[in-house]
Amino acid sequence: MVPSGEKARAAASRLTGRPASGERRLSGTLSEVTLDGGPVVVVKRGHAPRAAAAEAAGLRWLAASGTVRVPAVRGQDARWLVVDRVPTGRPDADAALRFGRELAGLHAAGAPAFGSAPPDGPRDAYIGLAPMRNVPGADWPAWYAEHRVLPYVRHAADDGTIGREEAGLLERVCEQLPRLAGPAEPPARLHGDLWAGNVLWGTDGRVRLIDPAAHGGHRETDLAMLRLFGCPHLDRVLDGYQETRPLAPGWRDRVGLHQLFPLLVHAVLFGRGYAERAVAAARRILTA
Repeated sequence: MVPSGEKARAAASRLTGRPASGERRLSGTLSEVTLDGGPVVVVKRGHAPRAAAAEAAGLRWLAASGTVRVPAVRGQDARWLVVDRVPTGRPDADAALRFGRELAGLHAAGAPAFGSAPPDGPRDAYIGLAPMRNVPGADWPAWYAEHRVLPYVRHAADDGTIGREEAGLLERVCEQLPRLAGPAEPPARLHGDLWAGNVLWGTDGRVRLIDPAAHGGHRETDLAMLRLFGCPHLDRVLDGYQETRPLAPGWRDRVGLHQLFPLLVHAVLFGRGYAERAVAAARRILTA
């Protein structure tokens, strides 16, 4: 039985089977620990049941595509996740171009359905600290509305973060999704929480992705999230992506549509400022 007060160093040793030392706290849930022989790992304490399992399953699913790079999972249980540390450097234009090509390959690896969880990943997962349900669907507009927009609209409305009329505006976007969604595409294998903080620029000139909320979805959602919070050398990332797997015509006009999901998640987690951005995006979508 794992003790409830277990520390990161002890968890790293137990899950890797190697003596551990040199713990350095990075945040409330993250620590760096040195394993016997020198490798340094990052040890993360899950914030909720299944969080560590969902993240580990997502990392393995991304790695299985043979495209993007992720830190190797060294060990995981219900509470803890241990992964290799990524030595980071400065963002680089050549690395960005390569990352764009790799991201296109990841998306092309596909998923069984929209909303599919990674193999061995839980149905009830997380995006950041917010719950996220992986419920399979065959039709992207209907699935996106039901499982990626409306649950967070309702949550934010119940909390008073979004007003009744504003919620109605977002619901109207969902009603018009079949018209707004663009050409039908097969389910892509998504990172799912692809903001700049989850893109690590390695000292070896390669990008690593961390903290996935992996699931089957629309490839434009990952790209829209990269734009939402600003990614270094984003133009080069898009160049690499487009030369590998061009996006459907009109994709730039759909960026706001795909940003509704992360904006609403942030509204639930962080409040009114993100709700206002989501509502403004909905107005632009409906008046375009």
